[in-house]
Amino acid sequence: MSEQNVSHKGHCRCGKVELTITRPPIMTAACHCTGCQRMTSSAFSMGALVPANAFAVTRGEPEIGGLHGDSNHYHCGHCKSWLFSRPTGFDTIVIVKTVMFDDLRDLPPFMETWTSEKLPWASTPAAHSYEQFPPPADLPKLIQQFASR
Repeated sequence: MSEQNVSHKGHCRCGKVELTITRPPIMTAACHCTGCQRMTSSAFSMGALVPANAFAVTRGEPEIGGLHGDSNHYHCGHCKSWLFSRPTGFDTIVIVKTVMFDDLRDLPPFMETWTSEKLPWASTPAAHSYEQFPPPADLPKLIQQFASR
C-alpha cells in the first residue's frame, strides 16, 4: 500500500457511520484479550493502527461502548458495530477495526497481543506474538518491519 494518494473508506454494518483513512496503517494486530473476545463474540479482534491525523469519521456519530474506561471503544449507535478505539496515552494512534474497510481485509495481523488469554484453538499468521503488549522499545522495530514487508 503506497503512502501517496491513499484513501480508504469504510463503514459499519448498517452504513450509518462512515470512516476514512488517508495513509496506510503503520501495523496490524490481533488482540486475544478476553475483553476483545467478548466485544467481538469471536476469538480475537483485528485492528489496523492508523495515524490519528489520517483518520476521520465522515458520516454519523459513533458512541463509546465497551467498558468506557482507559481505552475508548467507538461503536455505531444503531447496529452496534465496533468501529475503532482510541487508547489512552496514545493520542497519535487510532486502532480501526480492519473489517470496516473492504481494501484492508487482505491485511493479516502482523503481531498478536494478549496471547496469555488466547483461546487454545485460535491461531493467526502473525509474525510476532506477545503475552500482553509489546515492550515500548520494540515498537519502532515492529513498525519498520511492517512497512518493509
